[in-house]
Amino acid sequence: MKASEIRELKDNEIQERIEAEKAALFKMKLSHTISPLDDTNKIGQARKTIARLMTEQRKRQLNNQK
Repeated sequence: MKASEIRELKDNEIQERIEAEKAALFKMKLSHTISPLDDTNKIGQARKTIARLMTEQRKRQLNNQK
């Protein structure tokens, strides 16, 4: 997910997406532990997507405080 796509989301959509991505990351890590994934880059991509979402969420929180 690109940063431009994240900026278009609403606050509650960002929170829902963070929770969904974290759940998906947990499942990927668990399945990778049991049997190796074909594409292990997906784990890193999921982590980066979560970080982008959380960054945008924090940015909005700081802008609302001003």
